Amino acid sequence: MTDTDRSARSVSRRKVLAATGAVGALSLAGCTENTGNGDNERVIVTGSSTVFPISDTLAEAFMDENDGVNVTTDSTGTGGGFSNNFCPGNSDINGASRRIQDEEEQDCSEEGVEPVEFQIGADALTVAVHNDSPVDCLSYDELTQIWSQNGAETWADVNSEWPDEQIERFGPATTSGTFDWFNENVIGDAGSHVEQYENTENDNELIQGISTTQNAIGYFGYAYYRENEDDLKAVEIKESEDGECTEPSLDAASDGSYPLARPLFIYASAESLERDPVYDFVEFYIEQSSTDTITDVGYVPANEDQVESNLETLESTVN
Repeated sequence: MTDTDRSARSVSRRKVLAATGAVGALSLAGCTENTGNGDNERVIVTGSSTVFPISDTLAEAFMDENDGVNVTTDSTGTGGGFSNNFCPGNSDINGASRRIQDEEEQDCSEEGVEPVEFQIGADALTVAVHNDSPVDCLSYDELTQIWSQNGAETWADVNSEWPDEQIERFGPATTSGTFDWFNENVIGDAGSHVEQYENTENDNELIQGISTTQNAIGYFGYAYYRENEDDLKAVEIKESEDGECTEPSLDAASDGSYPLARPLFIYASAESLERDPVYDFVEFYIEQSSTDTITDVGYVPANEDQVESNLETLESTVN
């Protein structure tokens, strides 16, 4: 496909989006594997476990519409995806629950990979506890006490009205963008993230651990909480001791009232975008990012300005 063909097709699709609004919602999919015929052209997506449900759902929908293309998705963690797959040139797209870091950009550059950023929605990062926990709301300061190295050891250390029981922590691995975002935006300069905790890149394992451990606490993307909200309790968050407790929700993340709201991204390799299957999938991804598909997965959709900006970035990258 020529650059002229791509540009004309993109303009045509954007007119359709403007005229018809959101595209119909898609069903949540499992991990995508090889489907279609034996002549598939492959698109490889790695990265954030938070972004994974979006990428996986859209990969299934894209392959349903494009019989000759195989899109594979793998939940590797944001940092793990950049270091092990994307920057070495082993994947075309990397999902990210925080912006790419300077050292990651440098690593990519040294490998001849140019990352192209697209913000594709937002998340209400969720802190959760066991259903029987007395903890209903936490401030940033209390979160810092719980999650800092050499911080609180028992719940009573944080609040004397809470049980004098060991805090059982479940969280993302250090290769996770969720870990990086939480460490930077919640703990910040107050210390460093606790090292001794049950960590995994599998958010469903975090859910399992918290829901079956009496004095547990953990954090992860909102979509995973919404799928399991009967099994554990989401904690309301306030930025200061005298602030207002706000529960995680898509509306609160969208209007900015939820303190742990954060943007979500995909990064595509500029070289990979020269290949039609990758370009077409990223274009499809961007167009779907403002629809009810993203809401149904459990995240805040991109707004129309973001979609327009993303499409312009996509077109300018290959033209």
